[in-house]
Amino acid sequence: MKREAFSPEHDLFRESVAAFLTREVAPFHEEWERDGIVPRKVWARAGEVGLLGHGVPEEYGGTGTDDYRYNQIVNEEITGARASGLGITLQNDVMAPYMVGLTSDDQKKRWLPGFASGELITAIAMTEPGTGSDLQGITASAVREGGEYVLNGQKTFITNGVNADLVIVVCRTGPGAGAQGFSLIAVERGTPGFERGRNLDKIGMKAQDTAELFFSDARVPVGNLIGREGQGFIHLMENLPQERLSIATCAVAGAAGMLRRTIEYCKERTAFGRPIGRFQNSRFVLAEMATEVDLGQVYVDRAVALLNRGELTVEDAAMAKWWTTEMCNRVMDRCLQLHGGYGYMMEYPVARAWQDARVQTIFGGTTEIMKEIVGRGLGL
Repeated sequence: MKREAFSPEHDLFRESVAAFLTREVAPFHEEWERDGIVPRKVWARAGEVGLLGHGVPEEYGGTGTDDYRYNQIVNEEITGARASGLGITLQNDVMAPYMVGLTSDDQKKRWLPGFASGELITAIAMTEPGTGSDLQGITASAVREGGEYVLNGQKTFITNGVNADLVIVVCRTGPGAGAQGFSLIAVERGTPGFERGRNLDKIGMKAQDTAELFFSDARVPVGNLIGREGQGFIHLMENLPQERLSIATCAVAGAAGMLRRTIEYCKERTAFGRPIGRFQNSRFVLAEMATEVDLGQVYVDRAVALLNRGELTVEDAAMAKWWTTEMCNRVMDRCLQLHGGYGYMMEYPVARAWQDARVQTIFGGTTEIMKEIVGRGLGL
């Protein structure tokens, strides 16, 4: 189905993103998967060609545009290139609303130029070893002492956790205050008491650094508070819809890309004297997948339009996130099946794509949590 969501300017930008990935990422990604991390210099090169900083004002080195379609293009091209190690999507889609919308003028001057250039890599630390989707169960705490917060606690599964120069930590600053007791505090690289643990060994997304973080009496200036003290939970709820839509854009792009590869494989691979795509079962399976991918794309493009107009609801984003990620996993599994034994071999793209896609129904809020959000929105 032809998409009508993009202008000629968007198409030119897509070409530049694809060219960057072909030149700077594709030849090296397998090496990065073995190393478990993407070199920092790649971030700087991404900044040079304009892949970072959408939404960042021009005065701080960004593009100045708040058109989310540019972010969507970056997500689609990265996913289509199977460059799962790049944490650029997190920087653009998850971190930018906090870094642009909740920072003071002084914080903007300190952080946004590097954020847009790729010299400042960022992360957000929500999840703890004993707390996943239930953010109100967070135990990391920060106590104010004079002009500093003293931060203690542990975080895990933090994307960009090794490379990050600045981590926004979700912590309790008001014990006993319930949802009003959380704040967001930016902890910078080199802060005494801030240590990084293991670069975690994952099923997929091998090149993406995902780490444990530890805070032991880490002293952070009060000037590093992001947004308002005690309003951290509200800030999270306001920004999670864009994060979930971001995951949905990647899910559809991943499913669409692997479907295209599988269709070509089914045209070339023969069994019993004919291409396997000419068997009725194969055609039916491919037809089902093509329909689901197109339906998902239409919904996601509509959600992007709503986001650009400031009308995307929490429920809209939850619907997009759970359905597209579940669809993506179904498509990946069926594509692998159609590849037969070759689909189980790591040198075939479908095997790695299948591994990388599995986490999508988990991070950013599990499918079960998304359905809870949708159900509550129905008044249930």
